[in-house]
Amino acid sequence: MHTISEKLSRAMAVLVLLDGLLLPAVATAQQAVVPLQLSFSDPGARSAGLGGAFVALADDATAAFANPAGLVQLVKPEISIEARNWSHSMPYTASGRVEGDPSGFGLDVTPGLVRNTATYDTTGLSFLSLVWPTGDWSFALYRHLYADLEFSGETQGLFGGGSDCCQERWFDQQMHSTQEVVSYGLSAAYRFSDRFSIGLGLAYFDVSVESLTTEYLSDDDSETGFFGPTSFLPERLALTEYLFIDDSDWTLSGGFLWRPSDRWRVGGVYRQGFDVSLGNDIIAGVAVDYGVPPGTVFIRNRGVPAEFPDVYGLGVSYRGLEERLTLSFQWDRIGYSSIPQSIGLDDQTIDDADELHFGAEYAFLESSPVVAVRLGAWLDPDHQMYAIVDDAYMQAMLPRGDDEWHYTAGLGLATARFQVDLAADLSERVNTISLSAIYNF
Repeated sequence: MHTISEKLSRAMAVLVLLDGLLLPAVATAQQAVVPLQLSFSDPGARSAGLGGAFVALADDATAAFANPAGLVQLVKPEISIEARNWSHSMPYTASGRVEGDPSGFGLDVTPGLVRNTATYDTTGLSFLSLVWPTGDWSFALYRHLYADLEFSGETQGLFGGGSDCCQERWFDQQMHSTQEVVSYGLSAAYRFSDRFSIGLGLAYFDVSVESLTTEYLSDDDSETGFFGPTSFLPERLALTEYLFIDDSDWTLSGGFLWRPSDRWRVGGVYRQGFDVSLGNDIIAGVAVDYGVPPGTVFIRNRGVPAEFPDVYGLGVSYRGLEERLTLSFQWDRIGYSSIPQSIGLDDQTIDDADELHFGAEYAFLESSPVVAVRLGAWLDPDHQMYAIVDDAYMQAMLPRGDDEWHYTAGLGLATARFQVDLAADLSERVNTISLSAIYNF
């Protein structure tokens, strides 16, 4: 039987040894919590109200992104603008038992892991486009906000080892990250016939991601300090990890729209993912001797390639009841696994995802302005980075996520020249409110 002091000394030694030896392997850098979230749903409040099932409709200015082949359906120049409010809830591992049973001392009284939730609300201009039709051609310019997110959280007491021997406590962390991804695009479409068109797009992506993680020892080396709360004291800073992306890329997209009959439409789209470079610095703290002065960058990586997902979409829509009722379905395939594969990670991954979108719209054509009501739902499969190695800490910090259903509703008002749409997209992890306006002249 070990005394508490012996347990403490051994745990601290293992803690320092593991971080000191494994740090150069980049594993530590990848364990930082960077909740990258990108929106692959189509822009516009009408699309949002339809559960994102829009690729087979693509009949307004948001087609510049959703499916450029649909641009030929517009007979007049058209401007589209959209604002969105996002309310994010991001779960993360905060404390508890990585493995083993609680010792019953201090903070170490909880079996299993404790998950906290970080929240972030933001409102911004999410989409802006201009469409100009001319003969069998249509051209469009657009700006699209892919991501705008900020995350803050901290771990406080992650323990491992047995209940009466060899206790371990991993570094407590404070984490903060931001991300912004904006694209600027040019799309063009050509009408081969009244029933078939194709479209192409070129987009420039501006990508900015920053993540800062600071790791601390407990307040002191006493028995009480080891199991007690951490004050994140400057003199107990073990290391700082900084991960960033500040890069841009050009991508291509393409789509088609086919009307096999007056009531049915089939549409498809492909959007190439952007490729950027990431870097990270590991900076020595004052509480652990890494063989360099505190504040020194002793691990530096630059130019690590990161390939973000390609997206394939295929949809079908039906219009009946004198053009009053519209039903739409869309399947999207998103290749999330390209991110960890391109970085070269072999201890964690993300599964590719198949999104399913369903939407319905009913228009009251006799009203002035025309009123349309919409309902929809879509399946957002788990695309959270998760550990694929038999390592308790990695599995605790990078667990699998859950599939999630989104439920949507929307309302639209339209005149001959002007259209206003409002929509809500509600789910457990993110709620979105969208307001868009379209004007043709």
